[in-house]
Amino acid sequence: MSSIDPAQRPRLKVPADACDTHMHLYGSRYPLAPTALGAPPDAGVEDYRKVQQRLGLQRIVVVQPSAYGTDNRCTLDGIAALGLDQARGIAVIDESVDAAELEALTRGGIRGVRFHMLPGGALPWESLDAIAGKVQDIGWHIQLQLDGRTLPDREHQIRSWPGRIVIDHVGKFLEPVGPDHPAFRCLKNLIETGRVWIKLSAPYEVSKSGAPGYDDVGRLAKELVRLAPERMLWASNWPHPSVKDKPSDAALLDLLLDWAPDDATRHRILVENPEELYGF
Repeated sequence: MSSIDPAQRPRLKVPADACDTHMHLYGSRYPLAPTALGAPPDAGVEDYRKVQQRLGLQRIVVVQPSAYGTDNRCTLDGIAALGLDQARGIAVIDESVDAAELEALTRGGIRGVRFHMLPGGALPWESLDAIAGKVQDIGWHIQLQLDGRTLPDREHQIRSWPGRIVIDHVGKFLEPVGPDHPAFRCLKNLIETGRVWIKLSAPYEVSKSGAPGYDDVGRLAKELVRLAPERMLWASNWPHPSVKDKPSDAALLDLLLDWAPDDATRHRILVENPEELYGF
């Protein structure tokens, strides 16, 4: 059993308009994709509202779960319930998507396409280039999740995609690597293109050193914040679907006190960067 207190509040007092740039919604009334790894428990808007209020957040980015494949109804319904004044979304689409559907998704608050390249994902690598071209035409960005250790093998393809690219979860190195590892150097090289953004999120998924500091992931996060604070984002990854023992959302927010050492940098990560990327 987890010892986390679900009512814990963060020490960090977030600025007005702070944004959680990666969370998921689930509902049993939505059909699972054939590629889904299992049926997740329901996690709805009212459940998330409690987290949002406890952390002091005002803006949200709803990310399409891999469980629903390219059926984005759960995500779109969630954005509508949260309100377009404070919610945006990331969809999953395939090569068959047409201009009318892309326009409808954009009206519904979608601002990017998710490439989830781990078990349970809906898209193969060979389909991504065509999709990347289609979303560039409407100003969306690409959100990529993969095992960061494979970045050197995928670097050429990633660089070929137009527009902005967001890489999830501090690179998500499934076995944490050091700052001098070739894959982490590859991530930094991608960031230095000026088009690649990073989500400072979900260290608990890969960390071997563990809570509270997740020091093995944290040293990478701090290096990335030093490198490009103007393209760092924070996210809760609520409701933490990949783990049984849920982390404290408040403690995850408080990691920014260590990873981003001053108020101005934290304001940039929590407010200014999401405004620019998601169009709040």
